[in-house]
Amino acid sequence: MTTDTTTPDFAPEASTTPHLRTMTSRMKSPALLVPGAVQALRSLGQMVHGQGVPSPTLELVHLRASQINGCGWCIDFGMRAARKAGESEDRLASVSAWRESPYLSEAECAALALTESITRLADSSDPVPDAVWDRAAEHYDEQALAALVLYIGVTNLYNRLNVTTRQVPGTW
Repeated sequence: MTTDTTTPDFAPEASTTPHLRTMTSRMKSPALLVPGAVQALRSLGQMVHGQGVPSPTLELVHLRASQINGCGWCIDFGMRAARKAGESEDRLASVSAWRESPYLSEAECAALALTESITRLADSSDPVPDAVWDRAAEHYDEQALAALVLYIGVTNLYNRLNVTTRQVPGTW
């Protein structure tokens, strides 16, 4: 992702809300500094579209992984992108407590359970339990599962790049 002053064509509008705390990134995103990296990551993120996972589900998956990883930049970006795509505030607000949400489908909940397991690999001796995988497989075929796993992985990579380098939310 980017801290460049120009708005990329894929980005929602940047924040005009004044920052109440001073935050400074450690450096530009490594994806911007390594030639071709941002394009490769963006391509990986785009490849999953049209592979059997609805775009709103991908937005929710991105948001949940970013919440778990504490990536303020990705949460901000993801919320703006989801709103731009027409996602409701009720659904977005319910992602952190998705198990109790009446606003999400069973398929979306299965995708969010898979997201949590993949994102928290080190938290369990059985990181992606069969029950979590099987629940997702009830809703998504192999192609869609491949897309979902890839998207979760790409989101986690963006989270790690942005958290490590302290990218400032609302800037791109």
